[in-house]
Amino acid sequence: MNCQAYSIAETLKLANTGRSTLYKAIAAGHLRAVKRGRRTLILADDLRSWLNSLPTLKPTNA
Repeated sequence: MNCQAYSIAETLKLANTGRSTLYKAIAAGHLRAVKRGRRTLILADDLRSWLNSLPTLKPTNA
């Protein structure tokens, strides 16, 4: 069974990002977070959409 929601700690590892960056994305409305009791969860589809929306790096001539 595929995971449908991730804790903040799991999301940080999966997205390879920092806690401040993650919470800024949530506060800005770029990444949706849901609550289940006291836990904050990120749904897998929302994480995928957020990561896909990040800017693409342009190749540089080396």
